[in-house]
Amino acid sequence: MSDNVLLDIKGLKICFYTFDGVVKAIDGVDLTVYEDETLGIVGETGCGKSITALSVLNLVPPPGVIEAGQIWFEGENLLTKSKKEMLPIRGGRISMIFQNPMSSLNPVFTIGDQITTVLRIHQGMEKQESHQRAIEVFRTVRLPDADQMLDKYPHELSGGMLQRVMIGMALSCRPRLLIADEPSTALDVTIQAQILRLMRDLKREMKTSILLITHDLGVVAQVCQRVAVMYAGTIVELGDLRAIFKQPKHPYTAGLLRTIPRVGHKREQLDTIEGRVPNLIYPPSGCRFHPRCPQAMEVCRQARPATVEVGAGHQVACHLYTAENMA
Repeated sequence: MSDNVLLDIKGLKICFYTFDGVVKAIDGVDLTVYEDETLGIVGETGCGKSITALSVLNLVPPPGVIEAGQIWFEGENLLTKSKKEMLPIRGGRISMIFQNPMSSLNPVFTIGDQITTVLRIHQGMEKQESHQRAIEVFRTVRLPDADQMLDKYPHELSGGMLQRVMIGMALSCRPRLLIADEPSTALDVTIQAQILRLMRDLKREMKTSILLITHDLGVVAQVCQRVAVMYAGTIVELGDLRAIFKQPKHPYTAGLLRTIPRVGHKREQLDTIEGRVPNLIYPPSGCRFHPRCPQAMEVCRQARPATVEVGAGHQVACHLYTAENMA
């Protein structure tokens, strides 16, 4: 992994102003993506993974508002950019694969129309050149009959083929950063394995960094070098893959790992994390995980834990690892 920082998120706070109240969706997230690495953000549904990813492209949907923070990409703070200034960055230098490929493609235009439009806007290609480049991209992502694929409409393709189209479109401009939001969730196990293998291969060939959003620790184990564990809008643990899987420090991380079914381990029922994800209009005081934490202490209810280093590149936000408790 390179020591060069590609993306650096600092103190990110995002709120959604609803009729029911203010949803404090992201509360002080710090996150770094290095050149030529895959960083996974993992956590339960609703923890803020996708909103964090959308904020990088300045695409937080209304009524969401980025209240504070900085998002540095290749030395530029993206949150200071106008919509016009963001246009060449989105799709050109940063691309995103969204959760549902069927809803991400326009059903009334052919696949070819959509990818060639991307190439003409971001690469300045003429029609014939963009057409040829699209065929090359589809061959790269292992789509059969790549030249015929350009004339097809989204409804004519399977879920796995649509996801390959989306990956091809996202990588067609050779971006420096690819954001993949649950890229294999809606696919069967066999197709999922093919898509993840494809992403690994393309990352190696193109030297593109990947920010992978997922709730599936099995996917994380296959493609990521580092992992950020998110809970209720905060990063509770961050470290390399081996440290997170072999030596988890935060009780939430340990709980997630216990829920993974393992071959050869017979259980009458799978482990679960007791309780529910909190209502972020009224988030818990102190550590947001304390109402569900089996190791919660009084200080957990009163004060938010600081993020501390517990190993080389391994950070955790938990009162179990404050200076007083580790002494």
